[in-house]
Amino acid sequence: MWKQAVWYGFLLAAGTLALQWMDYQRMARAHTGDIYAVLIATAFLALGVFVGTRLTRAPKAAAFDGNPKAQAALGISPREMEVLQHMAAGHSYKEIAQALDVSPNTVKTHVARLFDKLEAKRRTVAINKARQLGIVA
Repeated sequence: MWKQAVWYGFLLAAGTLALQWMDYQRMARAHTGDIYAVLIATAFLALGVFVGTRLTRAPKAAAFDGNPKAQAALGISPREMEVLQHMAAGHSYKEIAQALDVSPNTVKTHVARLFDKLEAKRRTVAINKARQLGIVA
């Protein structure tokens, strides 16, 4: 029984496809100019989007170098620079210690040296000064 249903469905699908093909042929002959206009408009739309995205692309930002002259002038070591970057990201002493695989006391020592070098008494002041100098982003 199901084989007959599949065969009947196949015949109906083939007949529908044939009718649709004939209707397409009639429509294509009757509306040739409209079809060409739509194809040309679509091509110009795609070209416009492509050119527009190429022309209005934002320039690439320069890589942040961390102002090595200011780092050298202040005498900030690479490890202190890592600690300062973590501080600027808002991490706590424990989080910095875990990220750098050192003890929290070592982080506190680095922070104390950074405070001396940046002439700051608090983290926020040190971070703001480092941002003004272009040391951290």
